[in-house]
Amino acid sequence: MGGQLVHVEIAASDMERAQDFWSGVFGWQIGPSMMPEYDYRMFQTGEGQGGALLPGEPGAPTIYFDSDDIDASLAKVREHGGEAPDKQPVPGMGWFAVCKDTEGNPFGIWQTDESAG
Repeated sequence: MGGQLVHVEIAASDMERAQDFWSGVFGWQIGPSMMPEYDYRMFQTGEGQGGALLPGEPGAPTIYFDSDDIDASLAKVREHGGEAPDKQPVPGMGWFAVCKDTEGNPFGIWQTDESAG
């Protein structure tokens, strides 16, 4: 069964300031960007849970929930009146999609799959 919170993305207009804030408040060890072409700094908040800082317009964080079958989860989002795009791969790690609920709130769905890509 899916639905466990597994990842959160926090947008920042000033990445250094945001990193100092979050590491100072919670003691998160925020690593350097994992992608050479995009500043995406990951951290772990617990066993099987974590997140990332990324450049962008600050607002509400995007929360990702896990799924055992992302295709079925996306179909359920659509069936219940939400918006769900096609899944996208993170090569060697899994699949994700950022959806919207019936109120327009964004949220992500994640399925771990090392064969994604």
